[in-house]
Amino acid sequence: NGHQIEYNFQDDQGDPEKAANAYNTLKDWGMQVLMGTVTTGPCVSVADLTAADNMFQITPSASSTDVIKNDNVFQVCFTDPAQGTKSAQYIGEHGLATKVAVLYDSSADYNSGINDAFVAAAEENGLEVVADEAYTADSNTDFSVQLKKIKDSGAELLFLPNYYADNALILQQAHDAGMDDVKKFGVDGMDGILGVENFDTSLAEGVMLLTPFSATSEDEKSQAFVKAYEDANKDEVPNQFAADTYDVIYAMKAAADAAEITPDMSNEDISAAMSEAMLSVELDGLTGKAKWTEDGECDKEPKAFEIQDGAYVEME
Repeated sequence: NGHQIEYNFQDDQGDPEKAANAYNTLKDWGMQVLMGTVTTGPCVSVADLTAADNMFQITPSASSTDVIKNDNVFQVCFTDPAQGTKSAQYIGEHGLATKVAVLYDSSADYNSGINDAFVAAAEENGLEVVADEAYTADSNTDFSVQLKKIKDSGAELLFLPNYYADNALILQQAHDAGMDDVKKFGVDGMDGILGVENFDTSLAEGVMLLTPFSATSEDEKSQAFVKAYEDANKDEVPNQFAADTYDVIYAMKAAADAAEITPDMSNEDISAAMSEAMLSVELDGLTGKAKWTEDGECDKEPKAFEIQDGAYVEME
């Protein structure tokens, strides 16, 4: 509505306590709406603060349902249960496997939330979970024991609901264990696997994942974003986290415009008006056509990609 936006950026370092400190720094600065945080643990911490302060908040990628338990918080990403359920549906509907295994970080809300939903949805989608193996953040360098169990289980597909750094190690160790014939399937946290330092990207060949964005997409909007991002970031290729964040800013703008907020309004009034406006906003963004439910969840369709020759190729 013609008002200039001023930005302030703080790093929560992926830590709930530091996230709270970063939030307070922004609050003291005079923040009126919040984009953040990136990951679930810090976002749950901050969401409690924004609820108490009546601050509108929207996160690009904190995907736990705990994030959106308050009326003032919205997501642009899929929830963890949605990713797990949709992955089971896609694998089953496309006949990718019948016997599946899972290897996930049980100490992280994101990973365990997706795993729980996937396992719960497996049977109704014609899948048998023959191995459900876990590790923790304290033991995320050696997966030999879990991979041996998975290999012995006869699994045809390994579901990896983890972030790309862990998955890079898992793919390397699965290759070393002679598991190249087992299909690999991930979710949006897998996006970024091709950029992991010292990772042999040939090990990602044939890996499939559900994610809302691909930097190799041929549509005009995505390519324009990729070029602008690379120009601004020394040729770094954007992943879905960058694309979701881009969409967050325009979802906020759409809600602010629809709510007709002004800079002199109180944070409480801004939050109430934008939260109501979000229920009617429809965004045709980089990560798909999105709208929002009353519980703050983003309603959009995931896209399936397979890594071929070092690029994401969209699957039907």
